[in-house]
Amino acid sequence: MANITDAATESGNAGTERREKLLLKINRASGWLDALGLSWLTPILKIAAGDTLGEQLSELKRVLVIPVIGIAAFLIAWAVLAPKVQTSLGAIPGPVQVWEQVLNLWDDHVTERQKAADFYERQEIRNQKLIDAGKSDSVKWRTYTGKPTYLDQIGTSLITVGLGFLIATLIAVPLGIASGLSRTFSGAINPLIQIFKPVSPLAWLPIVTMIVSALYVDVVEWLPKSLLISAVTVTLCSLWPTLINTALGVASVDKDLMNVGRVLQLPTRQTITKVVLPSSLPLIFTGLRLSLGVGWMVLIAAEMLAQNPGLGKFVWDEFQNGSSQSLAKIMVAVLTIGIIGFLLDRVMYALQQAFSFSTHR
Repeated sequence: MANITDAATESGNAGTERREKLLLKINRASGWLDALGLSWLTPILKIAAGDTLGEQLSELKRVLVIPVIGIAAFLIAWAVLAPKVQTSLGAIPGPVQVWEQVLNLWDDHVTERQKAADFYERQEIRNQKLIDAGKSDSVKWRTYTGKPTYLDQIGTSLITVGLGFLIATLIAVPLGIASGLSRTFSGAINPLIQIFKPVSPLAWLPIVTMIVSALYVDVVEWLPKSLLISAVTVTLCSLWPTLINTALGVASVDKDLMNVGRVLQLPTRQTITKVVLPSSLPLIFTGLRLSLGVGWMVLIAAEMLAQNPGLGKFVWDEFQNGSSQSLAKIMVAVLTIGIIGFLLDRVMYALQQAFSFSTHR
């Protein structure tokens, strides 16, 4: 009997130990789940691992149930109030009409892709016949030039904001480091920051258009002039948060750490890479997140005016189109812009978790 009791006790202890190890792994992963916007998975995993049910249900209510209720309330209010507002294009579309346009845009994308596939198939068959007939010099390969679909325009917008954000980062981070390390340099550029930071993208766009048109003469196929104009406009409007936060992060590095670097006679490059950057990385990433958010907002206005294929041009074209479905498509674009903006912020936050000392390991 004693042996059975001891075996049961050992089994219970082993089960408790396994559960504690599993909960520890879940706690370590919770930081990444939160960074990816999946914090609601943590209490579900803990419940499955055998953690306190009441506590985890309360947490699940906070991170999942309440947000879902908020979204549901918004959708209900939208469905009820939208038909009551009449515009020149008809009543404001509700969630059902907007979802129908999502499906229509997807169908258009699939149809256009099928047209492209058929075009290349016919071209290949035709060229193969010419080759078989000994007329290889008559073979021609052409690129399908169909209209860009909604998903193509989303891709173009992401490429544009990515290029503008990359240029902004390459400019802002070095300037921010120099500003944080040198009061003289900071005093020199601070007035420029305060002057140019509030400037609207609508003011920058004509200047950027003229400069790019004058300098970018030999246009390459993979970088159209309109895309570069939008990207540079994004750069000019989005670099300031990164510059300011980088300077603040560098200036707030512990003076004792800087003194240790001086005692060890570290070269400036090693001081920056070994002391300054690791300590200021959280604030730098905060600036990067803000810059990416600003850049994504600026992009839509830039694409509208530069007529660069993307979500901004899609919105403008639908507004100019004025069909009965245009308003619903514009609302699809608005929701798409918001969702992508949220996802971009989550990506930057995940990178911050990965590269800063606050990472949950």
